Amino acid sequence: MTRTALIIGASRGIGREFVRQLLADGWKVFATARDAQALAALEADGAHPLKTDVTRAESLAELPRQLDGEKIDLALYIAGVLPGWDGAAEAPTTAVFDATMQANVLGAMQALPLLAPFVAAAQGRFVFISSVMGSIAGATSSTAWLYRASKAALNMAVHSARDDYPGLTLAVLHPGWVKTDMGGAGATLDVQDSVAGMRKVIATLKPSDSGAFYGYDGREIAW
Repeated sequence: MTRTALIIGASRGIGREFVRQLLADGWKVFATARDAQALAALEADGAHPLKTDVTRAESLAELPRQLDGEKIDLALYIAGVLPGWDGAAEAPTTAVFDATMQANVLGAMQALPLLAPFVAAAQGRFVFISSVMGSIAGATSSTAWLYRASKAALNMAVHSARDDYPGLTLAVLHPGWVKTDMGGAGATLDVQDSVAGMRKVIATLKPSDSGAFYGYDGREIAW
């Protein structure tokens, strides 16, 4: 039986690699992006492209109609931005704060209730890509202060929602420091290895794990 995935934020990097690997394993893949070029590339890969901007509530609200009753075995919220590496000595502007929180947190919080019925119908998994930089227990500096705050907020949103969605398994995953446009060339992990590792973790997630925070290597990360 063909499994179905929805990847929110699939135009490049980790999202695009999830598309490639899942398609190669025979999954039916719905993949979102914002611009026509990215959507065309996803369609050429074999995915079902969906034009979506996670920073616009009205765009996210179109997803249920576009999915048209599909049962989603795996939903992945990967969309997000890294606004910079400034620490606590620099205050973010209101515009940068709002844009970061919209993409990294609000989009995820709006997507969850919209898409949970499709995932619950398959008793599936809804996974949000976070970062170890959102771990309060693990914070040793304020580098990328705003990004850290946004990922900590995402972690709380997913962890606290688990009891409201008993029909699906929620989790947040740290992908590692990955060689992507966001991670940079100095990162330590190839995107193929990061995604392969996360897929192994996802495959082991049970309902009793709902709300958990794991690394791509399977280790549990402190909140």
